[in-house]
Amino acid sequence: MISREPIFLVEADLAEITEVGTTPYGGRRVIEILGGTVAGPRLKGRLLTGGADWQIIRSDGVADVQARYVIETDDGARVLVTSNGLRHGPAEVLARIAAGETVDPSLYYFRTVMRFETADPKLDWLNRIIAIARGARQRLSVSLEVYEVL
Repeated sequence: MISREPIFLVEADLAEITEVGTTPYGGRRVIEILGGTVAGPRLKGRLLTGGADWQIIRSDGVADVQARYVIETDDGARVLVTSNGLRHGPAEVLARIAAGETVDPSLYYFRTVMRFETADPKLDWLNRIIAIARGARQRLSVSLEVYEVL
């Protein structure tokens, strides 16, 4: 079971995709996280630069996403985020996203499992939960609705 409402929303600003090439594991690419915002009833702040989404494009076309980044809350606390998930959908839908179109996220699958790490005592609850995010990909951004697993 997950929380009824998102505990927060993430709006991440992204750099262009850096294609690494096809390795024995699949197509590799890296997408830098340039910044962004976090807003919600349980957490508010911004994304710091320096994070990235490391992806493997599998032989079946599924993007295996592994992101790590830091949230800085409005009062200066820092939270390390580790997010692992999958994004896939019909080829024509993924092509529209790649072309920069805004596509209804119900037309493709984009989910991640999120874990958090912080030294701030007020945010210790984050050290003790797992969250699931439902994502939407735009050309140079990602939106995530983050729900706590209860």
